[in-house]
Amino acid sequence: MTSHNVLVLLYDGLQSLDVSGPVEVFAGVAHFPGEVGYTIRTASVGGVPVRTGSGLVLLPDGDLADERPGPGTTLLVPGGRYSGDFDARLTDWLRTHGGGAQRLVSVCTGGLLLAEAGLLDGRRATTHWSVCEQMARDYPRVAVEPDPIYVRDGQVATSAGVTAGIDLALALVEEDHGRDIALQIARQLVVFLRRPGNQAQFSAQLAAQTAQREPLREVQHWITEHPSEDLSVPALAARARLSPRHFARAFQAETGVTPGRYVERVRVEHARRLLEDGGKGVAQIARACGYGTPEALRRAFVKTLGQPPAEYRRRFGHP
Repeated sequence: MTSHNVLVLLYDGLQSLDVSGPVEVFAGVAHFPGEVGYTIRTASVGGVPVRTGSGLVLLPDGDLADERPGPGTTLLVPGGRYSGDFDARLTDWLRTHGGGAQRLVSVCTGGLLLAEAGLLDGRRATTHWSVCEQMARDYPRVAVEPDPIYVRDGQVATSAGVTAGIDLALALVEEDHGRDIALQIARQLVVFLRRPGNQAQFSAQLAAQTAQREPLREVQHWITEHPSEDLSVPALAARARLSPRHFARAFQAETGVTPGRYVERVRVEHARRLLEDGGKGVAQIARACGYGTPEALRRAFVKTLGQPPAEYRRRFGHP
């Protein structure tokens, strides 16, 4: 049964983008002729206005106590700043009524609210990278996956930090209304990438720390700008004017990843973008990203994204 109602839980201190991002995605369906758009409602404890973490005030549609999400409803729980103290009225309501929703969705640290209510017990889940360890420690019955931008486990879907909620909402729209509509909404919102759920929370450049020493920083930039070049440790070490052994140890110490792992992430990201653009064949992309052969590219994609390049292009490339 397709879900056509969205109920958004509001509370003081929430992250405003966790609400507005997914809501804009869901609301976009109504602009397509012949499509049944989503009925979107917001609710807070007591129906009172809430102030977001950035100071914006949101006026809810109703009182959470009056809401009973059921079949046909997607319940969306945004994140906020948590110190471990949860409003018992929120968690009690979620514990009592959250499981009745057709789909239960959290954005960012909203996953902690679901975990506190016991709704993630025995399930796979993710949340913002900064609190994945906290979730795993405080809720041992939750199988925390720190890397993906979102995780689907049955009726429950959890996403990583902030903008990952847009990716998850687009995936839900694709499930309900098809790939073309989801892609068009992504373009309207100027979303650069429609990322698959197993995409890492960080790009290669964000996942790795920026090296402190100038020669190593220059090598990081060189890798990003020249993915098709010889990026072996000896070649990169020569560019940094270090011995291969010293370079490899220093690079990992300062960036947190090995040179080989950093290169692989950069090349896969570059290949993804070329596949999404649709202007080159797989063999051309393999060469442009330094893989040499389509088979080498395929192995890297399956290892990193869990699917071959052709399937990735089918799902995420421009028509």
